[in-house]
Amino acid sequence: MKFLVVTDIHGKRSAVDWINSRAKENNADCVLILGDITEFGPDELASEIVGSVDLDVYAIPGNCDPLTIPLAVAKCGNDMHGRSVVIGGIHIAGLGGSNPTIFNTPFELSEDEIFAKLDKISKEGMVLMVHAPPYGINDMIPSGLHVGSTAILKIVKKYKPLLVLSGHIHEAMGVVVKDGTTFVNPGPAKEGRYAIVSVENGKVDAKIFGPMI
Repeated sequence: MKFLVVTDIHGKRSAVDWINSRAKENNADCVLILGDITEFGPDELASEIVGSVDLDVYAIPGNCDPLTIPLAVAKCGNDMHGRSVVIGGIHIAGLGGSNPTIFNTPFELSEDEIFAKLDKISKEGMVLMVHAPPYGINDMIPSGLHVGSTAILKIVKKYKPLLVLSGHIHEAMGVVVKDGTTFVNPGPAKEGRYAIVSVENGKVDAKIFGPMI
């Protein structure tokens, strides 16, 4: 399976044009959106963006999306918030929102909530779609602090995913391989950044693309 992975669109409608062209160029099977589809709404914008993508879309909300965004996504794509699905034989589990931030954004969950929701749908060797990164990986802000989720890190340690896809921390884009898991933050799609990720026979190939790469 080959995925085009984007995150942090923040309402930029024009991103859909290059998402469609890059997906076609790379023969992607589907598009995964890791949240912050909008900048605090509205729901109709999320439906418009998801519905304008040519391929099947699997999406989660971000912390800057309203709580109603999963319903908006479900109208024209596949809502992955708190859900799991098998695509091409690959178990994919998703959870949107983020752990608490200093900004009091709309879609924040406690660490206990994050763990409980993910624990229900997780499976060893899965692909994990989350908006917030696990603590300590792809989660450093410019001050040098790590702001990822401790609950997501617990899930990673418990289930040993093959692949973890996250966004949220715009500055922390990158590909990290640790203890057999590949961690990918493609960087914000509002700046033209994306990742192409292939999963075949238990192996991951991930590359990040964008104007500053």
